[in-house]
Amino acid sequence: MRPEDLLCPSPKGLYSPAGDFYVDPTRAVPRAVITHGHSDHARAGHAHVLATRETLDIMALRMGPGFAGATQALPYGEEIIINGVKVSLHPAGHVLGSAQVRLEKDGLVIVVSGDYKDAADPTCAPFEPIRCHVFVSEATFGLPVFRHPPAAGEVDKLLASVRIFPERTHIVGAYSLGKAQRMMALIRRAGHDAPIYVHGALTNITDYYESCGMDFGEILPVKGAPKSAFAGAVVIAPPSSMTDLWARRFADPITCFASGWMRVRARARQRGVELPLVVSDHADWDGLCASIRATGCEELWVTHGAEDALVHWAHTRQLRARPLHMVGYGEEDEEAVVPAPEGEAPAP
Repeated sequence: MRPEDLLCPSPKGLYSPAGDFYVDPTRAVPRAVITHGHSDHARAGHAHVLATRETLDIMALRMGPGFAGATQALPYGEEIIINGVKVSLHPAGHVLGSAQVRLEKDGLVIVVSGDYKDAADPTCAPFEPIRCHVFVSEATFGLPVFRHPPAAGEVDKLLASVRIFPERTHIVGAYSLGKAQRMMALIRRAGHDAPIYVHGALTNITDYYESCGMDFGEILPVKGAPKSAFAGAVVIAPPSSMTDLWARRFADPITCFASGWMRVRARARQRGVELPLVVSDHADWDGLCASIRATGCEELWVTHGAEDALVHWAHTRQLRARPLHMVGYGEEDEEAVVPAPEGEAPAP
């Protein structure tokens, strides 16, 4: 069997001709396998969706319970056969419930990584390298300049600033699914036990993480709290809210943003970020290269990001590689899926 018979790019996303299903399709399709709940991978309107239980729950929270005609939860490591194709899901280390999709037929194995990271994260299962013939990798940070420091050190920078400026509010911009909860967990691990205040757009997802057994300590809504409570406090909010009317309730705030893009100083300046925090839920250059090597793949397909650099790297390692030039993946558009609570600014 040729790899293209098992998986190939199409206008609607990655399609399995042998199995007659799509992985993270960009348009509504009869059958979809979804890697995780971010809006550039998980969309409403499919007739049937297969994903981890956590991803299905998150999709329902973000899009409403009728986001698909039918759903099926598949635990990590369990196998299902779809039209003769063996399909299983394996941890991607990106956000809660995120999965790599392993496809096998006639001895050929292809793994679609979705978004992934190999760095430790207390809020999701760690990335699991899966042996395969073809590995489909993202390349969000697929340039050698992107080498992320340990996230714990970035949180130490945040808390050092809190100690230096105890009268100021530190507003941390973080995406509502995954990054916000990871920051909460890291802040607690660093010994900060004061209440953490959150924008209303983060509440539902954070509550779901807690229902899965995670303890973030005292998490309080910004709405309804007295202004005096915010002196010296850490507030976590969707990134766009930091420059919105919503942020004007805080006295002399210090704007922070937790993102791998904060490695690029020009991006921090463009966003008006005073304290950039290089915390990413995507693998950096070293993580991408190490993860690809760990799969033992003979061929690499790159779906989005800095495709050419990673393809060139693969060629220097005698791997067959090609960019897929997929359209529709990248930074998730949270505004499309996270309704703003009454009286609060919409999420970015």
